[in-house]
This record gives sequence, structure tokens and C-alpha cells, in this order.
Amino acid sequence: MGENQYYRNSIKTPFGPDLSILILRFSYSPSHSKHCSQYRKKILSFNKSLNSNKMKTKIIALILGAVVLTAFQQNTSADAKTKKGMIKVTILYPNSDGKTFDMDYYSNKHMPMLKTLMGDSLKLLEIDKGISGRTPDEPIPYLAIGYLYFDKLSAYQNSFGPNAEKIVGDIPNYTNIQPIVQISEVLQ
Repeated sequence: MGENQYYRNSIKTPFGPDLSILILRFSYSPSHSKHCSQYRKKILSFNKSLNSNKMKTKIIALILGAVVLTAFQQNTSADAKTKKGMIKVTILYPNSDGKTFDMDYYSNKHMPMLKTLMGDSLKLLEIDKGISGRTPDEPIPYLAIGYLYFDKLSAYQNSFGPNAEKIVGDIPNYTNIQPIVQISEVLQ
């Protein structure tokens, strides 16, 4: 009887306790003992693989959850870093006949150079590429717009001033447009 209780506790099937008890009853019949022992092993093996699959499913769900959370955080990172009262320097590159703009150079060389030159005072930078006007028939009003964010106006002035010659001197490397600069305070 004690042995029967041992098997009842050790054989747990996903099919419920009735099948476990049925297998136990056959396992104590002398004619079925060897045959049922094989079934017992198969059920234990199946149960282990089921638990393994459950674990794999949990791990995959955990990884997918982490990926979704990371993507959501990246999409909102600009909002998380900008706050009311920050200084936003907007650099607009207006479009017109004969104007050119090398977006690859601007995004891969010029803006990273700004990041290096301005150091920790530059809190965030963003780049917009113009793709359309108000309607499909209207030309793009701006080929590109760059945004630089600082905590204070003095942080911008102190980081731009000493590097102005190098920054302005790099403009002909990516465009023939005279940029328009607007400095504003972030309200929302």
C-alpha cells in the first residue's frame, strides 16, 4: 500500500488523476507489471517534456515582453528627455530651386560632430527629413530640420560660441542652403 501511494504521488500526468490511478492499478497486476512500467516511464518522460515546453513558452513570453517594453521606451525617449523650460534650438533648411542637402553627411557626420563639440550641455538632438508639403502637389517646405535641446540658454551659448567657426564651417560639406535658426523654450 505504501508503494502504491509512492507511485500515485510520483506519477502526475497532464490527463488528470484518474489516468494515473488506472495506470497504478494495472502496474500491480502481475501480468501487466512489466507492460505498465514502460507506460509509467513514457508518462514521466512526457510530463518532463511538457514542463520543459511550458518553461520554453514562459521564457519566450518574457523575452517578447522585454522587447516590446524596450521598443516602447525607445519611441518615448525624446518625450522622457525633454521637459518644460528646456531650450530648443531649431535649425531649418528651407527648400527652393537649386538647393541641395546631403542627409547622410548631416546625420552621420555633422550632427555627431555637434554632439562631441557640445558635450554634456547638449541633452538631446533630433533630425527631421522633409518628405512632403501640405498636399502631394506642394513642394517640401524644408529639406531638413535639426533640433538641439539644452537645459539653459547659457548652456547653448557656452557650448556653441567656442565651436561656432568649426560648426558653421562644416555646413558647405552637406548643403548649399543658409539655415534659419530659432531658439525657443519648451512649454510642453
